[in-house]
Amino acid sequence: MLLAFAGTFSLGMVSCDDMLDMKPQGQFTSDQLDDSSIEGVMAAAYAGLQAHFFGNNEAFAGPITNWIFDVRSDDAYKGGGGVSMEANIHQLEVSNIQSDNVSCLNKWQNNYFAVSRCNKAIDAVVNADGVSDKDNLIAQLKTLRAWFYFDLIRVFDRIPYFTQNDNPNAASPWQYSREQIFGFIKKDLADAYMTLPPSQSQPGRFNKYVAAAIHAKVSAFTSSWGEVVEYADYVINSGKYELYPNFLDMSKVEFNNSYESVLAIQFSTANNNANINWCNLLNTTYSAGNLFGNGDDFFLASQNLVNAFRTDENGLPYLDGTFNDVKVTTNYDGNVDPRLDFTVGRIGMPFRGHSYTMEWTRAYDVYGEYSGKKGLIDPSSSDMVQGFPWGASPLNFCLIRYADILLLKAEALIEQNVNLKGARELINEVRAKAARSVDANYSPVDCNPMVASYKVGQYPETGWTQDYARRAVRMERRLELAMEGNRWFDLVRWGIAETTMNEYFRTESQLRSYLDGAQMSADETFLPIPLAEVENSGGLYGEYDKVDL
Repeated sequence: MLLAFAGTFSLGMVSCDDMLDMKPQGQFTSDQLDDSSIEGVMAAAYAGLQAHFFGNNEAFAGPITNWIFDVRSDDAYKGGGGVSMEANIHQLEVSNIQSDNVSCLNKWQNNYFAVSRCNKAIDAVVNADGVSDKDNLIAQLKTLRAWFYFDLIRVFDRIPYFTQNDNPNAASPWQYSREQIFGFIKKDLADAYMTLPPSQSQPGRFNKYVAAAIHAKVSAFTSSWGEVVEYADYVINSGKYELYPNFLDMSKVEFNNSYESVLAIQFSTANNNANINWCNLLNTTYSAGNLFGNGDDFFLASQNLVNAFRTDENGLPYLDGTFNDVKVTTNYDGNVDPRLDFTVGRIGMPFRGHSYTMEWTRAYDVYGEYSGKKGLIDPSSSDMVQGFPWGASPLNFCLIRYADILLLKAEALIEQNVNLKGARELINEVRAKAARSVDANYSPVDCNPMVASYKVGQYPETGWTQDYARRAVRMERRLELAMEGNRWFDLVRWGIAETTMNEYFRTESQLRSYLDGAQMSADETFLPIPLAEVENSGGLYGEYDKVDL
């Protein structure tokens, strides 16, 4: 397994400066490193994708899966037993943004630990005497590093940026502008795309299309639409990826690293479950009879998200702003997109072949019923761990799916107002997958056509203007990628996070009293530099005079 060497770098409690300048323990000398021993260095760098450096809570609170940022959006509630549990995430949910929030600190540290591993690994490869294929290895590591920096710059407004050639303890958040850092990230990815091979010998290792896919995501964040099309096309035209035959396939271990899996974190139950998805462990549904273990039932879908899956008589979503006017509850008799029942548990509906009832909900009076499904496999599968860790399995987590890339290209075409027909075809391709996923013979069972009226239609050419197409692609991203860690970042890059969230707080608080009075301001879009990092920087993080802000 790729991550079997995750313990190669031994980590302990470190100060801010030590964290940025982390050195591997028991390090090989350059003349000792060869093609065999370098695997441990590479695997340790890739293991940064697990965000599980010290203890479990750091992975929960600062996850690479970014579920806590879906909680910042209109898609999800924190969940759990009440608002006081993991109160740091509750603060994010109600937009009470404080620099001493532990989620802020854990997210920062997890990414910088990972960046440091990448830099140390690059330095090791460069200076190794007995290592072949150096360009490939370095390009993989630069792509990894680019992902971690991208994750940082879309969460924090200002970050220090440094490579293997820089002194990390001299790196200031004010040394480079956001635009410069995005430029550094894109250059690493563009160079990596030209260097990396189309495929690697080990599952999970980055190929050239991973670099292209990340570049497309980064370019979308900077509204560089021509770049989005260019790099999305590299992925699409590669012929390596296709949409899942059925929407449920993303939650089946047998489909790891296939179909839509472009960039996936590799998880495993080997080594006494050391490398399972600790980031999402809290999010296991409660489940009557403890089918998934004693789940904590964090990360539940909002009523607003559930309502967004309503479809009209043509099987199209409500794009006129009225989707939230009707609640999809047990007495709702209208049409819904079947992706709803692949995404969340609903009382009276199947959940991986079992009946989802009130007993599956942990704090119904506080958070309602909509437990997340996407990270959980069939509980009767031999791949699932019994007992603790709850709901654990070798199911990978896709940070970038092929559907994401198709929709990014569609969005880029729409924003440029060119080839709107091509954009519609891409969106309809994704919708066709949803339509064909209602299959009574597909197991485990998550949909029940005898109870729910499923209808997913294709967007017609008539009325397909730029404005309508923009609303369509934005809704499609919400439905297709729901509860996969994308929604908040989409709202931010579209420039509508503040208005969307304040409207959400106004309406959703009628159902969830703890949201009453919540308000988001523009300066709360990005998380602040963690207070602990500022205090430990020796004044470095307090300097504001190095760039024109």
